[in-house]
Amino acid sequence: MNIQAPIYAVIVAGGQGVRMGTALPKQFLELAGRPVLSHTLQAFMDALPGVRLILVLPPQQLSYAQMVLQQLPNRTDITVVSGGATRFHSVQHGLDAVTEAGIVLVHDGVRPLVSRELIQRCCAQAQEKGSAIPAIPVTDSMRIVTGDRSEPVDRSALRIIQTPQTFRTEILLPAYRQPFRESFTDEATVVEAYGGQVSLVEGERTNIKITTPEDLRIAEALLKARTEKA
Repeated sequence: MNIQAPIYAVIVAGGQGVRMGTALPKQFLELAGRPVLSHTLQAFMDALPGVRLILVLPPQQLSYAQMVLQQLPNRTDITVVSGGATRFHSVQHGLDAVTEAGIVLVHDGVRPLVSRELIQRCCAQAQEKGSAIPAIPVTDSMRIVTGDRSEPVDRSALRIIQTPQTFRTEILLPAYRQPFRESFTDEATVVEAYGGQVSLVEGERTNIKITTPEDLRIAEALLKARTEKA
């Protein structure tokens, strides 16, 4: 991968730990001896040396940032930003810290198993096509429910969307200046609402989002298997 422009990674961590049933927000829970969020940040530092990290946290969680930073190498340069009322506003705050034209990856803080290959694949495609949205095929049977009735859906046309959603700055930053809409569920929907188009890229089934205790146990097993393989 040969990208000369600056690369930013906006890591959005806004979870409250409700589904986890814990007082500590899920992004700060321990995974293999370290906070979940520290694994996420480390993944981007390993994949993209020199990446400019922007960590977005809810205002009431800013005091937890040191818990994460102390698990990272010395002199790790991370900009910590206060989030907003929604994911859209949190990403918007993070993008305010992007000061140069280049590539921006926006990633869920609770997807700690994102691989070096996926991060680099997203950057390379965004450089070429303007955007890269990781996606994986749906393997389960799907049905759409209307009232008391349901009918099958052709799953071959469906994709599960992941992060890091990656864009050139001239595409993403203007899109985030438009007013908020309830239909904004991720960065792709924001860009499309602004009139842009997005390109999918192959995601990874191991790039799971940790939202429940079961997810944390799965992540532990996957991380152990990855370590043993290495």
